[in-house]
Amino acid sequence: MCGDRPLAVLFDPRSSAIIRGKRFCASDQHDWRILSAMTALAGWENFYVIVGSSAGALIGLQFVVITLISELPVARDLERASRAFATPTIIHFAAVLLLSAVISAPWHGISGAAILWGALGLAGVLYAAAIARRMRVQTAYQPEFEDWLFHALLPFVAYATLAISAFARSHMYEALFAVAAAALLLLFIGIHNAWDAVTYHVFLKTREQEKAGPK
Repeated sequence: MCGDRPLAVLFDPRSSAIIRGKRFCASDQHDWRILSAMTALAGWENFYVIVGSSAGALIGLQFVVITLISELPVARDLERASRAFATPTIIHFAAVLLLSAVISAPWHGISGAAILWGALGLAGVLYAAAIARRMRVQTAYQPEFEDWLFHALLPFVAYATLAISAFARSHMYEALFAVAAAALLLLFIGIHNAWDAVTYHVFLKTREQEKAGPK
């Protein structure tokens, strides 16, 4: 019972609801806003379980890939090139993992989650700008349009979407869809960049073997 009213799971400010195994009674407008936010966040739980676990698994695979290609010939300016092209992939996957944890936490409203994903978005915007600068100054590889798109422009868009959606939390459902889109975009950016890096190093090794000739 919610006061003298029966327990219900209707999205009505005069009703109570069960979210994540707990009963909540929305007796006034403030309680209803909290209940509505918790209901909205709970609706994304399965989505972020899938996205977050994928990001975590891909982080592990990145370490395996780095180990496998560690015996390749060392290119000039490798350190700056790695900071421009390899490290950001791990950062994007880690951002998706962190974002999934933030959204899945048992918040009593959306404000706390919005502050955290907004801070992540602002930090990501600055990081995307730093990536663009590193791509310009490194000399190991000449970036093409696709590299600028997936390593600088699209990450900037994803993180900017996170930052802007934090200020649009009054439109809660739209903001949560924007956050989900940013998370998916970062995940696919990381997948593309990881595959791009692997194929580049495979072709580099093949080229080195061809130059060396038959033993």
